[in-house]
Amino acid sequence: MKDIYIFLCLILICFLACNRPTSHKLVSINNNEIKAVKIEEGKSFGPCEPSICINSTDPNNIVAGAILDKVYVSNDGGQTWSINRLESSYGVYGDPVVRADYNGNFYYAHLSNPKGKAYSDPEFLDRIVIQKSTDKGQTWNDGSFTLPRTPKDQDKQWLAIDPNDNTIYVTWTEFDLYNSKDENDHSRILFSKSTDEGESWTSPLAISQYEGNCLDDDQTTEGAVPCVGANGEIYVAWSYDNKIYFDRSFDKGKTWMDKDKVVADQPGGWTFNIPGISRCNGMPVTQVDRSNCPNKGNIYVNWGDQRNGEEDTDIWIATSSDNGNKWSKPIRVNNDLPGKHQFLSWMDVDQSTGNIYIVYYDRRHHDDATTDVYLAYSENGAKSFTNIKINSESFKPNSLLFFGDYNDISAHNGRVRPIWTQMHEKKLSVWTALIN
Repeated sequence: MKDIYIFLCLILICFLACNRPTSHKLVSINNNEIKAVKIEEGKSFGPCEPSICINSTDPNNIVAGAILDKVYVSNDGGQTWSINRLESSYGVYGDPVVRADYNGNFYYAHLSNPKGKAYSDPEFLDRIVIQKSTDKGQTWNDGSFTLPRTPKDQDKQWLAIDPNDNTIYVTWTEFDLYNSKDENDHSRILFSKSTDEGESWTSPLAISQYEGNCLDDDQTTEGAVPCVGANGEIYVAWSYDNKIYFDRSFDKGKTWMDKDKVVADQPGGWTFNIPGISRCNGMPVTQVDRSNCPNKGNIYVNWGDQRNGEEDTDIWIATSSDNGNKWSKPIRVNNDLPGKHQFLSWMDVDQSTGNIYIVYYDRRHHDDATTDVYLAYSENGAKSFTNIKINSESFKPNSLLFFGDYNDISAHNGRVRPIWTQMHEKKLSVWTALIN
């Protein structure tokens, strides 16, 4: 019996060791294109707002994007990358979102600028454009798009794909007129889907119960990131008016809840000030556990806020185990002492294990704007988190250089690939960590 007990303990130790991040390699994805930029307020930007996705049919194939039109492709698990530019007759104007379906096709969603005239053209931002690659990110079609809604502005989109039938879902914010102070202009969350691998899209449907203003601030409805449950359920949450709202559909987006659920309060709102960052947000990310592990069916919403004070930004997560009817009290993800900033988090769930992974910027070791990158992970359904620092060299952003509104992370079958932006000597660079 003693020998059996020792044997079982060894198996348990090996299992836990195999499911926890250990050592990792850092890779500069865009090392060949990094150039110093002239820092000038309102005019300076480089590659940022990176998005990344592992191809589930070939995990060595990973595709990433960054503003305004960057495409990065790896075929060796993220060790080396090629760099290309995305082109479309509908314009490529940032907010990149890269996701893969379960046949190995990639989709790259972005904002539109059909005539290249930016804000001076009424068609600027009038649709969400989705381009498709059938050769692992090497080439892309000209793209399809959600119904143009000129002169309304379409912004901050995100994608989710149903593993059962590859239906593609997109949610985003519509502004009657971006940055308008007119009380008659409003914002809302829209939804559309494609059942033919991105060839066509349904007419946009407003799913938010409340409309916000158009000032791109706390009273604006923003941050809608959808996810798909094991049986095709669609879940999505967003920020508005110091709260995080949740909606769902059980019939592939035909109908939604009459009254949106409040996941949690977001004290201070979704916009806040972080030293060295031109603008920062705590907009939520929604994910669901589709694995066959003990927490299958759990829905997670992850966000940031300043409930503990303007000098103490934290990362939070709430959980629902009943399709979003009830939500747990928020759990603090970062485990440092109070008084430091953690911000711009993104989350993914490894559907083979149910483990949760969250990447975010962290200043627990510094008294100024010097910044690190952390990964938090949970093996127990968000009841607790382990935090590990994953960057090697701390960096200090400059508020005159746009740093982006988000990062991203992809986890599949034990492989975890976070992606983020760093700044060194007036140079923006995009990084990943090879975590297994």
